[in-house]
Amino acid sequence: MNAPSKPGSKADRDALRQDMATAGCALADIAIEMRTRFKMRPREAWRHAHGWTLQEAADRITQASARRLGESVAADASLVGKWEKWPGPSSRRPSLPVLFAMAEAFSCRVEDLLDLEDRRALPEADLHLLTHSPSTDEPSRTQTSAPSIIAPPEPAGSNLVRLAADESATWAQWAEATNVGDIALEQLMAETRSLASDYLTSDPVALFVRTRALRDRVFALLEGHQYPRQSTDLYVAAGYLCGLLAWMSSDLGQLRDADTQGRTAWLCAELARHNNLRAWVLSTRSKVAFWDGRLREAINFARRGATYHTTGTVAVLLACQEADAWSELGAQDEALAALARAEDARAAMSSEDEIGGIFACQPARQENYAAAVQLRVGRPADALRSADNALALLSVQPVRAYGTEAQIHISQAAAHLANGEAEGALEALAPVLALPPDHRLEPVTRRLSELSTSIGRPYASGTATVGLRQAVEEFCVDSAPRHLALSPGEGSP
Repeated sequence: MNAPSKPGSKADRDALRQDMATAGCALADIAIEMRTRFKMRPREAWRHAHGWTLQEAADRITQASARRLGESVAADASLVGKWEKWPGPSSRRPSLPVLFAMAEAFSCRVEDLLDLEDRRALPEADLHLLTHSPSTDEPSRTQTSAPSIIAPPEPAGSNLVRLAADESATWAQWAEATNVGDIALEQLMAETRSLASDYLTSDPVALFVRTRALRDRVFALLEGHQYPRQSTDLYVAAGYLCGLLAWMSSDLGQLRDADTQGRTAWLCAELARHNNLRAWVLSTRSKVAFWDGRLREAINFARRGATYHTTGTVAVLLACQEADAWSELGAQDEALAALARAEDARAAMSSEDEIGGIFACQPARQENYAAAVQLRVGRPADALRSADNALALLSVQPVRAYGTEAQIHISQAAAHLANGEAEGALEALAPVLALPPDHRLEPVTRRLSELSTSIGRPYASGTATVGLRQAVEEFCVDSAPRHLALSPGEGSP
């Protein structure tokens, strides 16, 4: 049995319009009934009285405005919807030319499109023009053709001067208004820093939900009105949050979604004209490209990020990421040169990081990159030394990033394995294999899979290697990306 449609549904509106038309009711009567029965705003009621979609109404409003000299309106479905909702949230005030074009399209008077709430929200200048303009003859109750709408006469003399002042005052009131204060902006940035820091130690899926919710709050504020400097701050917050979502998406194995978040983050950075954010976004996009196998692109993103004048540790991370990609390509000289630039960038740092957490490159993280690079270019002894240094540095940090720590242990294990020390590799991997499934991120499982491949080489044989290979396989099966891939989608039962 089909569920009954809720009041105000398309079926209800169509039935009401048909019944009233059959009974000989005029459009105005249908609009009034729509408005009262279904709690509609006046402009929406008139559209439904005609039975038009938002786009059909937009086309007719545009056509009607073209017939009015100097008052062309370019309407679309989204704009019509916002004009209808005004002065409610997520709406837009229709200008006088829009109201006159609407009236002509709907075959009604402008007054029919406004209720008391609308009149209270209208700027004084607009209300003055509507109040003092010559009234058009009220259309007949059976009228179906568009009436002739007379535009208000242009004021002259002192009235013109007074009207111009009113218009400027109205605009100034709008320009002065803001939907966000400086304290709120400070709080948004504080919450962004907290998320970036919590990501180092928390369940990534739960944190993804929190980050998405905060991003949505920032997006909603940007759809409103604020001072230009406040808009800039909101774009910065939105950029970091989208960058964080990109990083998380990549760690959860969703590289295409990570790319999308990265592009949006880059748009925010460009709109804010913020060099630190630009560099961090490019670092994030380099990371995504690396794990997606687009190594040349990863290098280009890292090099592009390094061209910006930045503060904090982003230049260090960009150089490390470039080295990572070069080593994966087998370009030893370029990889080692990039590691040297990371050291130079560390020495040239001028201040602390703006956000921190995942958007920071502490010395332990830098050593982690160095260990991975040295392994790929055939320097296992140097890699083991860098991994040991990284763990020592990590042990004195107040926050220990489990993802970074796991990768350091994997580098340790790989170095031991390269020296034929399977027992040492198994011991190094013990903390990694003990990670809970929710902390087994894509970079960790990928690097473990690469390690598992090397276990089958001649120098890595024996009972210990068999146990190691089996432990790695079990680890990768029970991981966060795999759980996410197997979780039911929105449309699943």
